Formats: sequence, structure tokens, C-alpha cells
Amino acid sequence: MAETFKQTLTELYTGTSITARRFRYGLIGFDFISIFAFIAMAPLPQTFEIEVITFVFGLLILADFSARMWISNDRVALMRRVYVIADIVVIATLLISPIIEPDTAFVRILRGLRLVHSYHLLNDLRLASGFFRKHERTVISLLNLFVFVFFTTSVVFAYFFDQATGVAGYVDALYFTITTLTTTGYGDITPLTIPGKLFSVLIMIVGVALFVQLARAIFIPSKVHYECKHCGLSEHDADAVHCKHCGNLVKIKTPGFQ
Repeated sequence: MAETFKQTLTELYTGTSITARRFRYGLIGFDFISIFAFIAMAPLPQTFEIEVITFVFGLLILADFSARMWISNDRVALMRRVYVIADIVVIATLLISPIIEPDTAFVRILRGLRLVHSYHLLNDLRLASGFFRKHERTVISLLNLFVFVFFTTSVVFAYFFDQATGVAGYVDALYFTITTLTTTGYGDITPLTIPGKLFSVLIMIVGVALFVQLARAIFIPSKVHYECKHCGLSEHDADAVHCKHCGNLVKIKTPGFQ
């Protein structure tokens, strides 16, 4: 019975059937919903209703995590992945917080780690979306910027703004993050403490680097990720037949590839 169920899960998570693909599309949809839900709930007060919603999300994420662990052939390697570690932390905060009363600011930041799971979605999108394969560098650069902006906003809101201000305070934190990382600096919201100023410097340094990365991805011709078996070159033109570095044949998967 257990072995049959395991085989069914393995097929759903790794198979090529229409049912398996629809199941994985559903997982992608759930991941996006959970990520945006945690962003939306970050400025909200921890009411009973919010705790129930987050607890349900915790159970669903735990179910997905448990299934992936059960069918994995190398659980140790899986546990070493950053997004898996982040999910473990998020699951813990979602399931434990209704029982105890942890520091609210710290919990908001830890739940923001769910954003890291976005990188796991790249593997699914690489297989499911031709558009993603064509514009992979641009999408990844946008994702880097998205994760940085909203995780940084959660830190700013938790430690440098009055959480009692709710949504308005969160919008101010987002506004401060964007104006700082773009070095616009309108001056209407400024850090007054030494930690705040140092954190602003970090935002500017990382933010400028991410914007440069995004600009390069947009204006430099698109490449696809495929590691050449001979020389290890990892990016090629989408229609490449030979590796530009070593000249050997490359077999880049495209729609209709057998």
C-alpha cells in the first residue's frame, strides 16, 4: 500500500504524463499563491483568522515538503539546498506560532524566507515554459530583484518602522527600500540610527548590482542554460547546434525535441 502510494507520488512529481504535468502546474500555482500571500499578510496584525490561514499554509507546505523528501533518492543532498532549509524554517514558524507567542518582527522576516522558494520554481518553469527558456536570464534577474526587494522590505518594516501602522507602514518600508536601492533618495524618509544607515548602504550596493544584472539580461541577446558536455560552457544561443567555445555538438531541448 505504502509502496504503491510512493510510486504514485513519484509519477506525479517526476512523470511526463498529462496528469503529472497538471499536478506540477498546480504546485507552481500554489507556490506563487503562498509567496504572494506571505507578502500580503506581512503588514497585517496577527489575528485569529490570519493565524488559521497561515497554519493551513504551513500544513500544505509541510505536505509538499514531506512528499519530496519521501520520493527523493538522495535526501541528504536535498536537505542541503537553500530553498529546502528556508522551507523548513517557514514551516516551523507557521505551525509553532499558534502555540507560542514568538517575536512578531522576527517571525515576519523568517516567513519572508518563503520568497527563496521562488528559485525552486525555476526548475519547473524551465521544463514547462518555452517563454521561460527563451528569456531565462531576464526572468532570473527579475526574480533576484523581486526577492531582494520584498525580503528587504520585511526587514525594514520589522525593525525600522512602527508595525502598528500596518499596511501604510509596510508601503512606507517598500517605498524606502525602492528609493534607497535605486539611489533616488527623496529624503522624506531617512534612517536616523547607525544600524539603519548601514543597512541603507547595503541596500544601495546590492540594489545597484541587481539593476545592472537586469539591464544586461534585457539588452544582451538571450541565451539558454545548457551545459556543454565537453567544455562546460553553460549558456548558448537558443538555436545553437554547436558549442561556440569548443565546437562540439550540443543537444538543447526545444519543443518537439526527442
